[in-house]
Amino acid sequence: MNPLEWARAVPGPAFTVTLDGREMEALPGQTVAAALWAAGVTSWRTTRGEGRPRGIFCGIGVCFDCLVTVNDRPNQRACLVPVRPGDAIRTQEGTGHEH
Repeated sequence: MNPLEWARAVPGPAFTVTLDGREMEALPGQTVAAALWAAGVTSWRTTRGEGRPRGIFCGIGVCFDCLVTVNDRPNQRACLVPVRPGDAIRTQEGTGHEH
């Protein structure tokens, strides 16, 4: 069953954001991480050095595994940042800063 049905939640209308240029829908009140998970994306960052995939781990802003670039701002914690209409989200490699 859909969690929205469990809670009898009625979110506002969906809006569009992009992940690496690909359009996807998000709902008001979602964090970037929640919107990515809902779209089936579980990894959006690679580690420095080994380039291992990372996504959400703690979900409360402590671990830094979910870092992502939002609207050209690197190192945003996807689990804390509310998603907004038109956000341009990019997967992040290493520190997120160009070499």
